[in-house]
Amino acid sequence: MSVRKVRYYLYLKDVLLLSVTAFGGPQVFLAMVLDLMVRKRGYIKEEELWELNALCQILPGPTSTQTISAIGYRIGGPNLAYLSLFVWILPATILMIAAAFLIDFLQENTPGALNFAKFIQPMAIGFIIYAAQKTIFKMVKTPEATVLMMFSAFVSFFYNSPYVFPLLLVVGGISTSLKFRDQPKEDGNKKLMVSWDNFFLWGGVLVFAAVLGAITKNQSILLFENFYRNGSLIFGGGQVLVPYLYTEFVEFKKFLSSEEFLTGYGISQGIPGPTFSISSYVGALSMREDGITGLLTGGFVAAAGIFLPGTFLIFFVIRFWDQLKKYRPVRAALEGINAVSCGMLIAAAYLLFEPLDANLFNILAIFGTYLLLQFTKQSSPVIIIIGILAGIGYNWIF
Repeated sequence: MSVRKVRYYLYLKDVLLLSVTAFGGPQVFLAMVLDLMVRKRGYIKEEELWELNALCQILPGPTSTQTISAIGYRIGGPNLAYLSLFVWILPATILMIAAAFLIDFLQENTPGALNFAKFIQPMAIGFIIYAAQKTIFKMVKTPEATVLMMFSAFVSFFYNSPYVFPLLLVVGGISTSLKFRDQPKEDGNKKLMVSWDNFFLWGGVLVFAAVLGAITKNQSILLFENFYRNGSLIFGGGQVLVPYLYTEFVEFKKFLSSEEFLTGYGISQGIPGPTFSISSYVGALSMREDGITGLLTGGFVAAAGIFLPGTFLIFFVIRFWDQLKKYRPVRAALEGINAVSCGMLIAAAYLLFEPLDANLFNILAIFGTYLLLQFTKQSSPVIIIIGILAGIGYNWIF
């Protein structure tokens, strides 16, 4: 076996290790990648990691997954990149499909089965509030961005159609791109050379899935198109995905109840790997009427739909990013896109709280979760376990 192949296998083993140990969100993930893949293994240099991560943050899709795929691409080209994508998402996907199996079984066979998640559901809102705070302080730094954030939150409150969200992102990006003169000029007049293959692949899959779904009305194809479309439009990470999924699958299509969705989101905070894995849970329950086959199909179709577009787009942009970022309107548009994403996070917290009872227990669970995240070093899995034990204890006492 060649030295190159050994290196590829070692890289995939390291990706698998990360997929089952990376608890705590993107910040922890990035620290683990820096330690394992940069300092210990030397797959890429530290400067390359920061560059790749910054690029992934401004593209739609799951940042951690795109970063892993991009590193794989740098090491071994497209084949290794797709293999690393598969290895990275598989454990979390299986765990969330298993969670969907469990929730569906309990719902069918045990009345009041979700009582164990009594506190998990409001705790999920605490996670969203914490994520919103972190994201807002990082991304919203100008009066214009603040106005866009508030406008986005207001529109998302009252017009929570899945078709409104992409329109808001476009409006936000265009509005701040007009301020491109505020961006510093960068040297370099090299002509922008673009290879369009992966862009056409991304767009072709989107159009083909939409047309095929419209013709066949096959639920698994329609589900793939739904998640592929969402994966093509999400800026800002897994927490921004939540309002999209909640609006489309709970309020619009009513495939899940609010209680089921919040329970799944809470569970997703306690497992390792990509936060976008909640999509597998939503997809599985969306096809539960077809039994075990439907749960499995829905879970894996949703995973393919949500993760593929971001991978296609990072492969497309990574080849010419150094030239593209020199264009001031491109850099300026990111401010508006990020501000709109923050507004959606604020709306998500409200929309997820609305179906819950506004009682003392729920409010304490929300703020208790936020305080634990903000002021202690407790990990997300530990906080989730505390919530489950509290729910079991509450039901036993009362």
